[in-house]
Amino acid sequence: MLGRLTQEELADFTEFAQARQRHLMRTAYLLCGNRQAAQDLTQTALLDLCRAWRRVRRVDDVDAYSHRVLINAYRTALRKAGRERKALWDKAWEAETFEAASAPDHSVGLRLTLLAALDRLPPKARAVVVLRYWEDLSVEATAAALGCSTGTVKSQSSRALARLRTLLGDGFATTDSELWENSHGN
Repeated sequence: MLGRLTQEELADFTEFAQARQRHLMRTAYLLCGNRQAAQDLTQTALLDLCRAWRRVRRVDDVDAYSHRVLINAYRTALRKAGRERKALWDKAWEAETFEAASAPDHSVGLRLTLLAALDRLPPKARAVVVLRYWEDLSVEATAAALGCSTGTVKSQSSRALARLRTLLGDGFATTDSELWENSHGN
């Protein structure tokens, strides 16, 4: 891979990477909205560019090509995350099915419905709901865990619960505490 590049090609790539890394990082951040994921995405794109540098350096617009590589890396990461999420759902379903066989009650269906609704929340809202109601953390502890203010936790909680009520519909007209307690089997 990298060993196949000549010193001149490696120096050429290094110069390109140093000059364009910030721009690629900024674009990656705008794509995924997360600094760590953007760093990973930028490194993946730069590695892919380095592997194909002999071919890349001959194209008319290296910047456009690098953007295409970055977008492809992003789309690949999304597909991978989707596959991983599906695998986790499959595992959860198997675990719930096993639990249902050993303790037949109606909480399994409720839990799966809640998990499906949680999956439709944005990541930060999902994190707030899980920490506040699933893990039963205080507003202050949730804020500390997420690195945000208590006001953000309160507003995210309010919006997320409203969204969950919309997603779950009238069939889940129990109080919030009953809803979460039932989902935990308490």
